[in-house]
Amino acid sequence: MKAAISFPNAFFESCRMNEMLNFNLKASPIQLIGKFGNFNVSLYVKREDLLHPEVSGNKFRKLKYNLQAAQDQNHKTLLTFGGAFSNHISAVAAAGKMLGFKTIGIIRGEELEKDLQQTPDQNPTLKFAKSQGMRFKFISRSQYREKESEGFLVSLKSEFGDFYLIPEGGTNALAVKGCEEILTENDSAFDIICCPVGTGGTIAGIINTSRDNQKVMGFPALKENFLHHEISAYTSGGNWELQRDYHFGGYAKMSLELVLFINDFQKKYHIALDPVYTGKMFFGIFDMIQKSAFPQNSRILAIHTGGLQGTAGMNMLLQKKNLPQIDVEDEK
Repeated sequence: MKAAISFPNAFFESCRMNEMLNFNLKASPIQLIGKFGNFNVSLYVKREDLLHPEVSGNKFRKLKYNLQAAQDQNHKTLLTFGGAFSNHISAVAAAGKMLGFKTIGIIRGEELEKDLQQTPDQNPTLKFAKSQGMRFKFISRSQYREKESEGFLVSLKSEFGDFYLIPEGGTNALAVKGCEEILTENDSAFDIICCPVGTGGTIAGIINTSRDNQKVMGFPALKENFLHHEISAYTSGGNWELQRDYHFGGYAKMSLELVLFINDFQKKYHIALDPVYTGKMFFGIFDMIQKSAFPQNSRILAIHTGGLQGTAGMNMLLQKKNLPQIDVEDEK
């Protein structure tokens, strides 16, 4: 089954990052994946990955109102946190350059500083962020665990001066507000809304604007026991649940089964998936369909949250393990 779709350049032009603060973003396209006759289930994908070539998906949504706040408060610098192949680090660096902010990334892992200097091509995420003007501070993993402490933040202000703080992964109240704009009235006909979950901000926004008769289903990208609490801090909705069986071991964990699924999905539907978030979600959805886990006649909408820039870094890890790599060919 193949569901081809094309998107005119005008769609991208209407969503340029330098317009995002004053532009009511149009709904992203919805594409039919397939109707699974044996299970009476229809699966669609909302292409949030097409919002912007460098600040795509939920990162676009999370940054929108944070960047507005930074401008309103006359900040000149954005500071945030992330790991070696962080989508968030990449997006903040790109958005900052487009809107004229200086950017600082506090990066987990002291060893990455030497690696970036000696073999920059081995980390395409940090190489790109640096090309966008982001300045880095590499810290140990133990220091990184203190990133939310008042003392550590005070030391950063002493070192870098005044800045607008964006949390790791971008999740805060303003990010949730941005993610509340993912769903529109046009999505009210769907029974189940599925999305990947990292820090919980995206699913919280979706829950807030979903209808009471819709089930919101999150697919965590990591092994965790804290997300229910984190999500509940931003929503009072009760129509959601987490599917915890599809994390594949955590953020940077992969398996041959997942790689083969992602590549097969791209061949069939001409949609690239990332290995950390969307690949795991769609694997979970297809597995649940096969197990008849969804109610009969369900109309499912899966949110493609972007994150494709991280695939290049993951392919380097797969290459080192002599495993097949993820297909990164352009959509046809």
